[in-house]
Amino acid sequence: MTVYKDPNCGCCEAWTKAMQAAGFEVDIRPVDDMAAVKLKFGVPQSVEGCHTAYTDGYFIEGHVPVEAVERVLNERPAIKGVAVPGMPDGSLGMGDDPTVASYDVMSVDRQGNAAVFMSIRPGKA
Repeated sequence: MTVYKDPNCGCCEAWTKAMQAAGFEVDIRPVDDMAAVKLKFGVPQSVEGCHTAYTDGYFIEGHVPVEAVERVLNERPAIKGVAVPGMPDGSLGMGDDPTVASYDVMSVDRQGNAAVFMSIRPGKA
């Protein structure tokens, strides 16, 4: 997995370390022009997140949880990638707190259309 990130971003580091802990081999590439990276991989502006990763033919945009990455790589859907728009509280890299995390992981098809791939909602305390 190659992770493209702003050189000064700490949440990207936390997300990358979680991917490594999950067994992914990660190549980190600090870049100054993240817009160009997102354009290269076809990430629509509507689903842009913090950092952009690319692995096995899919983009992984933003704070996507490990289980969503694993699902994509196991199921191999006919999509360009998955994304968590913005930087939701409690998401992986943004506190990783299942008691407050509430967001959708979006899939992006080959035409650039987004749809809900997986929903993350707060767990019971």
